[in-house]
Amino acid sequence: MPLSKDNADHRLQRLDQMRKPLVMRSIVLLVGFCLFLIGLHGWSLWTARQHQIEQTGVNTANMARALASQAESSIKLGDAALVEIVERYQHDGLEGEAGVRLNARLHQIVGHTPELQEAFVYGPDGARLASSLPKLYPGNNADRDYFIYHKSHTDLGLRVGKPIRSRSSGVLAIPLSRRINRPDGSFGGVAMASLRLQFFGRFYDRFEVGHTGTIILALDDGTLLYRRPFKVSMVGTDIGDGPVFQLYRRNGPVGTAMLTSNIDHIERMYSYRHLDGFPLLVASAQSKHEILAGWEVTVIKMSCVVIFAVAVLAWGGRRMIIQIRVREALDGELRNARASLELHNISLRALADSDGLTGLGNRRLFEEALEREVGRARRSGLPFALILTDVDFFKKYNDRYGHVAGDACLRQVALAIASGARRPADLAARYGGEEFALILPDTDLEGAMAVAELIREAMAELQLEHADSPNGRVTLSLGVAAGYPAQEAEQASSAWVEAADTALYDAKASGRNRAVGRNGTERMAA
Repeated sequence: MPLSKDNADHRLQRLDQMRKPLVMRSIVLLVGFCLFLIGLHGWSLWTARQHQIEQTGVNTANMARALASQAESSIKLGDAALVEIVERYQHDGLEGEAGVRLNARLHQIVGHTPELQEAFVYGPDGARLASSLPKLYPGNNADRDYFIYHKSHTDLGLRVGKPIRSRSSGVLAIPLSRRINRPDGSFGGVAMASLRLQFFGRFYDRFEVGHTGTIILALDDGTLLYRRPFKVSMVGTDIGDGPVFQLYRRNGPVGTAMLTSNIDHIERMYSYRHLDGFPLLVASAQSKHEILAGWEVTVIKMSCVVIFAVAVLAWGGRRMIIQIRVREALDGELRNARASLELHNISLRALADSDGLTGLGNRRLFEEALEREVGRARRSGLPFALILTDVDFFKKYNDRYGHVAGDACLRQVALAIASGARRPADLAARYGGEEFALILPDTDLEGAMAVAELIREAMAELQLEHADSPNGRVTLSLGVAAGYPAQEAEQASSAWVEAADTALYDAKASGRNRAVGRNGTERMAA
């Protein structure tokens, strides 16, 4: 029996009534899911932003630690020179030959210490008595702050003064000074050595702080010694009321915070560190805009994706899988961003793997690389070579020229050693004292001997004076061990050190200033 029009209408009404709750539930579910997605998106962006800021805080803190270590090392070098100058002056005086030797020593110390600009000894009236300059030009510095301080204070410790412009060279420098007493304890004068501001500038330029980042070196009282980007007019200005010093006074010797500079009004993530034992504060900072630049790009990308996903969800849930895939792609981008930050951290941690004096790899890094490369050569069947080198008659060099000059000599030697590490896998390291090592993967004896000879020639070209050496200059002896670890009996990687050390001993026994090489480790041990 066919349905009447009334019956059909009634059934349609019932179907509409049944569909309405389902449609409403679907709309509520879709709206709820969209709101959940938007909320999750906002939380993810906020978490990524906080992670970016926190990671940058770690980076700037590590950078401040490295800057403080460098400044402390430079001041200690200058102070060591002052201690020696005061001791020589008080013990030998300046009469006759003693004065000639003191002037020569001052010239030698400054010449071998790149951190130092000049060194002087002033009498109780401020007259210049000894100088690192080629000639003792007359001069009187009784009006300098450091001289006035030492004249009125009896303490004999180191004083780091406000920046001055040298009356001899016109160069801006940081004065380090010590009081000199007469035998009766009365004021006998001042010994002064100045640190080059340019030296700090060259060191600070190695650090990546972005286009609007900054690095600060200042005295405890807020006197600015150096600020990157460098402006001469800012040297000596007072930044004691600035946000960094306010944070330092509240939180103590170490701290990190987002602050706005009084100088250029840029908001930055600052990390500062006070030097142990010296009245100096260093700080590094990156601008908030540059820190979050990558994050802002991510915000735009993620927001576009979420808007697209919400529009697609308005059509139906069948597009949900597309949203999941897009979010997975975005998560991959976030992981890449985090990996990039980790690579930046690795570059800072590399500072901890380097020798503080020479900048080469330290003993720990050398031993790790040796174990790794010997194992790799054993597995691959490729050759492996190790060079050990020693500075000839280095103890005599230290005895004659002093430890400050000895350290400067080791830095020059390190440059010669580093010239042999030309491939990414090569590693130049300071093994200990005046001993250095060079790891050369995938290198046979002939190639390693060629590298050793290049290092020896590079050292010879420096022409470093060594009066107690038969050659009259600083030379190197090198021992080379090379072979195929896969063909040798299984043994510890230290056997290569012993083999190279035996070759080094042969080089010294043969007259020094030469390279001696041997194949393998077992035959050398024999």
